[in-house]
Formats: sequence, C-alpha cells, structure tokens
Amino acid sequence: MTITALLKKPSEEYQYFLNKPREMRVLLVTNMIYAFVLPVIEIFVGAYIMRSSNDPKIVAVYQLTVYTGIPITFLLNGFLLSRIKISTLYSFGMLLSGLSMLVMMSLQNLSVAGVGIAGILMGCSFGFFWSNRDLLALNTTNDYNRNYYYGLETFFYTITFILVPVIVGAFLSTADSRGWFGGNMHSGYQIVTIVVFLLTILSSVVIHKEKFKNPEEKKFLYIKFHSLWKKMLGLAGLKGLAQGYLVTAPAILIMRMVGNEGSLGLVQGVSGVVTALMLYLLGRTTKPEHRIYIFSAGLAIFLLGTLVNGILFSAFGVMVFVLCKVLFQPLHDIAYFPIQMQVIDVVSKIEKRNKFTYIFNHEFGLYIGRFLGLGLFIAFATYISESFALKYSLIVIAVVQLASIPLARHIVRESYKLQKS
Repeated sequence: MTITALLKKPSEEYQYFLNKPREMRVLLVTNMIYAFVLPVIEIFVGAYIMRSSNDPKIVAVYQLTVYTGIPITFLLNGFLLSRIKISTLYSFGMLLSGLSMLVMMSLQNLSVAGVGIAGILMGCSFGFFWSNRDLLALNTTNDYNRNYYYGLETFFYTITFILVPVIVGAFLSTADSRGWFGGNMHSGYQIVTIVVFLLTILSSVVIHKEKFKNPEEKKFLYIKFHSLWKKMLGLAGLKGLAQGYLVTAPAILIMRMVGNEGSLGLVQGVSGVVTALMLYLLGRTTKPEHRIYIFSAGLAIFLLGTLVNGILFSAFGVMVFVLCKVLFQPLHDIAYFPIQMQVIDVVSKIEKRNKFTYIFNHEFGLYIGRFLGLGLFIAFATYISESFALKYSLIVIAVVQLASIPLARHIVRESYKLQKS
C-alpha cells in the first residue's frame, strides 16, 4: 500500500476502522477529539507565558510543575480506580486541562507562584488523562493491532499539531495586527481557552458511550520488579529526558529567533499532511518486528534537527529543527508505546499483578528523565547563557537518545522470548 493508494480508498480505510473492536473505536474517537486540545496546551500555553513574562526560566518552571503534578496524580488515580469508573476519571482529566488554562488566563501577573499553581493543575489533568488513556489502550488492543491503533491516533495528533497552531496562530496574529479586543492579546487567549474547554466537554461525552472495565486487582504499589521492567524504566528515562526539552525549547526558540505565534503555527504547518499520511501508512502496514526501525529513524531525524539548529542558530535553523521535531515525536511514539504495552503484557502475566502497576511505575521513569532534562535546561540558561541552552544542550540530549536504540532492541527481543517460554 502507498500513500496514493490510501488517498484513493478512504471508504475502505473507514470500513477497516469499523471492523475493529467497539471499545477500541470509542477510545480512538475520544482521543481524536482531544487531539485538537493538546497542541494548544503544549505550544501556546508556553508561548503565552513567554509573551507575558519574557522569561524562559518561568516557562521552564511551569513545565517542571506540570511534570511534578503528573506522577502525583498517577498515584491518586491508582487508588480512585477501585471506587470510580475509569471513563469518569479519564473525562475528568480532559476537563481539568481546560480548567487549568482558565486559571492561567485569570492571572493578572505571571508570578512564579501563580504559574506554579496553574502548572500543578495542568499536571494533574495530564495525570488523569494519560494514566487512564494508557490503561484503556492496553486493555482494548493487542500486540497485533497496536501498530494500527497508535498509527491512527498519531495520524490525528500530527494533523492537529499542524492545523491547530496554524489556525490559532493566525487568529492571534490577526487579532494583534488589527487591534481586535482593544489591542488586548489576553482576550484572544481567553477565547482560545473557551474553545478548548468546549472540546474537552465533547470528548468527555464520547468516552461515556462505552462501558470500560476497571482493573479487578486493586493493589498497584510494588517496589521489586522483573529485570525486563527495570530495563523498560531505563528506556522511559531516556524518553523523558527529551520530553523535558521539547515542551520548552521550541516555543522559546520560535519567539526568540522567528517571531510571534503566527510564525509558530506556520513552522508547524510546513511539515504538511504528507507526514501524517506516512504515519498512518506505517501503522496500517507495519508489523511488530518493524518497530525498532521506525524507532531508530525517529531518533536519527531528531539528531539531524538539533545539529542544524545548533550550527545555524537562525530562523531557518529553528524551522528545520521544528520540522524534524514534528516528524520525530510521532515516529518515536508509534514505536515506543506498543513496545511498552508488550512489555506490560508479558511482565504482568509473569508477576501476576494489576497492569496499572506498570503504567504508574513507568510514569516515574519518565518523570526522572523530564526532571533531569528541564533541570539541565534551567541550569544552562541560568549559569551559562540562554543561547547555550538552546543551541548545544539540545544536541547533547539527541546524542544521549541514541542509546535508546540498542536498549529498545534488547527489550523487544527479551519480551518475545519470555512470551514464548
């Protein structure tokens, strides 16, 4: 199958989607709607803080508090799963993200304390969203259809990360240039926030169209784990290391080197729909044994982007970096998540534990990586210079990420070996 063939047969692809289990389809539709929210949260909240404070360290503090709220909420969610429906917790997380943005927009002055509170709230929303999303994805898919599941989900995430920044960026830029809202950009951000909140309500309604089962085993807190899971935590730490930078550096680079939020949307849009179609095609046609190749390709593209940015450190260099980032993240995720799910399937069966145990534990591996990544950025920006943090530390992160390739290959081989034994 090629991209051309894919475009000629949309009805066949829709029928292929309808042939998947209903639980999987409801979850995918919910995530597709929420996919329109994530770009606003991940890109424009950082840009809003940067515009209002002109201090990249406050942006980093916001992200650090977001990442602190996530594992705390994973822990809380583990206890709540024994009492509250998983779909209710999932929808609450989506609604809370809109509420967090409303809190941010209500702040008169962006102090460290105010931004920190908004960040914790956003972290809690992500915690409820991602913990339940991962558990639902794990329970409604299997190793054979996960490439398709994550391919389709990533297809929509990529499309929205292209379209939403263009639309929102154009709206904010037009409002600024034409003096809408009395020249008050704050009002423009408030309108965007209201739209985001309405989308979270819609996605919350959809997820309740299906009855999803909560874990039967209530206990999820453990200290000792199988050696394979410890290796998976190492891979999670490396993934988190890159995440710590990629939610902070792009917005700052764009604002410093390229221009306003309109440019931010334009740069994201340059990658085009072809990228998203390619990701869908990969999910539709590839098999589990192809995941390492996709994983490696994503990391190579990320390294290329950081090198171009570091060498040129110009508007063009930033555009190349963001284009590489747009391609790297979905390629990485379309391979990473099925690998993680496969390991959880294998290890939970061996250790006879609640699968949420590993989803919760996995988040701490990510958190350590994110904390180190953001901490490194703050340290470089504070004690050396902001330009050094934006130029060279990204290259260091990309080089370190290459260690993920042999580790992921070993994890995949060992998981299938244990599955067969």
